[in-house]
This record gives sequence, structure tokens and C-alpha cells, in this order.
Amino acid sequence: MIDDDGYRPNVGIVICNRQGQVLWARRFGQNSWQFPQGGINPGETAEQAMYRELFEEVGLGRKDVKILASTRNWLRYKLPKRLVRWDTKPVCIGQKQRWFLLQLMCNESEINMQRSSTPEFDGWRWVSFWYPVRQVVSFKRDVYRRVMKEFSPVVMPLQEVTPPTARTSPAYRRKRG
Repeated sequence: MIDDDGYRPNVGIVICNRQGQVLWARRFGQNSWQFPQGGINPGETAEQAMYRELFEEVGLGRKDVKILASTRNWLRYKLPKRLVRWDTKPVCIGQKQRWFLLQLMCNESEINMQRSSTPEFDGWRWVSFWYPVRQVVSFKRDVYRRVMKEFSPVVMPLQEVTPPTARTSPAYRRKRG
């Protein structure tokens, strides 16, 4: 299902633990890491798609997580031209995403990337909250930055909500001064 502008409706999932770390997943057979995400099927709400993708990609169900937040708006990214499948109709030029912030309520041993017959991921780890913004593939970085900035007050209500940059990091200030 591609919209009139060429974007595929999709959900993204940020799972956090009680320490404010987020689940970072390695794409199957690659050294590429990202948050779980997947398409919204016709007739499915974004929340229904999120729970389906959560089970397919991470092996967790409704009882294993709690929804803390979702993005207010659709967030879009364009695919690099080399990744666009020009021979399909309609042509998909990118994704428009609704993101969900979930808190893990079960033991992390319940996470199982192999529940699907065609797993998307073959590994995972907990990383610091802002880590994915710098590490995700370049064409997704702006969306990740916007998602994490929107979710940061929920995960870290007493901490700084501005994503760290080279110019604001303590190490940068020490080098200059």
C-alpha cells in the first residue's frame, strides 16, 4: 500500500528498559542496526500494525510491553535512488512512519528474534538513548533524531532533551577551553 505521494505507511518501534536504554536490533545477515519497523497492512490501524510487527520481529506480545507514547505526526524519509524499485507500480520512494515508544514489562529473556519464519533480525542489544541517532543508516537519521527528541521527555524527564552534538558534548568543551 503506497500513498499518492509514493510513501509506504509504516510503524517504527522504540522499546526501552527501566534504565532508559533502547533495544537496538541487527538486520539479519548484515552489520546494519536499526529499530524494529514494518508496514501497515490495508485495514490495519497503526497500533495494530505495531503489535503485529512487535511479535513478528521481536517475539513480544501486548502483555510484554506498555505504550508510553506515539509520535504526533507521520514522519517521512526518502529512500536513496539506488534502493527505489523503479519497476514496481506504484513506485515507493520512501516510508511515512508512526512511531511508538514502549516500555519492556517482561523479562528481557522473552525477546526472541526468531519467532517469524523469515526473521528480520539476528541479534539485539541495549544501547544508550541517543546512540541510534548517530549509528543508523544515513537516510534515516533525521527521522530518528525527530523521534528520539519527541520521546526523550518521556524516557528522561529530568535530563536534557537536546540530542548531543560534537559542539555540545563535554569533551568538545574541554578541548576548546
